[in-house]
Amino acid sequence: MLRLAVRGAAVALVGTALAVESRTAAAEQNSAAELIQQTAAQVLDLVMTKTGAAREAGILRILETYFDLNYMVRSSLGIHWNQATPEQRERFLKAAASAEAHAYARRFGQYGGQTLTVARAAPVTRGDGVSIVNSKLTQTDAEPIAIQWDVRNGGQGVRIVDVRIEGVSMVVTRRAEFNSFIQAHGGKVEPLIDELEARSKR
Repeated sequence: MLRLAVRGAAVALVGTALAVESRTAAAEQNSAAELIQQTAAQVLDLVMTKTGAAREAGILRILETYFDLNYMVRSSLGIHWNQATPEQRERFLKAAASAEAHAYARRFGQYGGQTLTVARAAPVTRGDGVSIVNSKLTQTDAEPIAIQWDVRNGGQGVRIVDVRIEGVSMVVTRRAEFNSFIQAHGGKVEPLIDELEARSKR
């Protein structure tokens, strides 16, 4: 069965619904760390004040506001992006975001007071202009989980472009899952879009 995100991805978003503290980072990197803090504050508000459809709509707004969905969706679809029609690309972007918002809204019931500490934003060292924001999810009944956020400015301000839980990339994992699903359905993108659209309504 197609999964929209690995366990780590779910933990990452749950982890943002949490008390956040930040240590000093280099001045030019502060906006990246602040993005994670702002995301956390808004998710926390949703978890504490909203339920059902209102919570889901709020999560979707957060995804659209703080995540570079176009970049992430194109990366996760991989070589199949070029094969998709403009209409399919638009549907896929909308379906993927809606399905994730639906799934995350249901998983937020698992919140148990975890704390996400944003440690620092590392200097940009990659050719794609990505800053890495390190954080740690502290749990009461398990070992802390290391979470890294890839943040870049694609021309519309800083946005989250990937989340890695204990080194496992959300985008890379999705790409493998989506590719497997597409290959199992005759190499067509349409069945994947139909599946994601259906998931957003379940």
